[in-house]
Amino acid sequence: MKVVLEAKEPIADGVVLLTLRHPDGRPLPAWTPGAHIDLVLDDLVRQYSLCGDPRDTSTLRVAVLREAAGRGGSRYVHDVLVAGQRIEMHGPRNHFPLVAAGRHLFIAGGIGITPMLPMITEVAAAGGDWRLVYGGRTRSAMAFHEELVRRHPGNVEIRPQDEYGLLDLSALAAEPDDTAVYCCGPEPLLAAVERHRATGALHVERFAPRAEGPRRAFDVELASSGAVVHVPADQSILDVVERAGAPVLWSCREGTCGTCETTVLSGEPDHRDSVLTDEERAANDTMMICVSRSRSPRLVLDI
Repeated sequence: MKVVLEAKEPIADGVVLLTLRHPDGRPLPAWTPGAHIDLVLDDLVRQYSLCGDPRDTSTLRVAVLREAAGRGGSRYVHDVLVAGQRIEMHGPRNHFPLVAAGRHLFIAGGIGITPMLPMITEVAAAGGDWRLVYGGRTRSAMAFHEELVRRHPGNVEIRPQDEYGLLDLSALAAEPDDTAVYCCGPEPLLAAVERHRATGALHVERFAPRAEGPRRAFDVELASSGAVVHVPADQSILDVVERAGAPVLWSCREGTCGTCETTVLSGEPDHRDSVLTDEERAANDTMMICVSRSRSPRLVLDI
C-alpha cells in the first residue's frame, strides 16, 4: 500500500523519525509491539521497526539511523525523502512479539531501542516488573533516551559507551528463568547477550544476517509442479527458484525480515535466518529461502 511521509525530523545524531499516514486519511493497518514494516525506497526494500503507539491507527512511526557503511537505504531516507512524498509500504509483520512474563529485561544497543519502545509502554501500562538497559556510542546519538528517563524514572539505565564503556552483561546469568530478556542492536551485543543468557527466555532481533557456515549444493523439489532444481553452493534457494520462474516473495535477502518464509514439506533445512525461534527451527516446517540451506540432499518446498 502507499503511505505519505507526513513528517521527517532529526531526533538524535544520525537518526531521523518518519511519521507516515494513509494518503486518504484512512486508518493504517493494526500492529503489535515488536512489529516492523517494509519501505520501498527507490529500488531498495528496507525493514524498520515500528516505534509509535499501536493504539494510534492514524500514523506509523519509524526511526532510521544513517548507516555510513550500509547499502544505500538509510542514505536515501536521510538525503532524498521529503515530507509529502508517497512511499510504498508492506506489512506490518511481527517476528519479535512481546510475550507475557513474570519480569521483562530489555537490552538495547543504538537504534535497537526502536522495537522496545511500544513493548515498554505496554508492560509499564500493565504494571509489570521491567527494566531497560540502553547502550550507545554517545548520549547524543541515543534516540528517545530523554523521553524514556522522563516517563519511566527508576526503570531505565542509559549507558553511553564513551561514559561507561561496553554494557556489563554479567548480571544476566542471575536473572530468573521467568524473566523474558529482549535484545536488539548490533551483532556483537546480541552475541554477548546470547553467551551470558544460557537459560530462560531470550528474544533477539537482528538487523544484519547471521554469520554463515559451510555452503553445500543440494536439490529442491517444487511441490506445485514437481520440478526439481539444483542449488549450487554459491547460490541461494531464492536465486534458483526465481530463475526457474516460480513466483516467490522476498524483501531483504538477508534472513532478517521473514518475507520469503516458505513451508517445508520434506527434508531437513539448515536454518540461517534471524527470524525463527529455536522451537520453530526444531519443527523444520518453514524456512527462509533467501539464506537458509539444506542438511539433506533434497528439500521439497510448497512452491
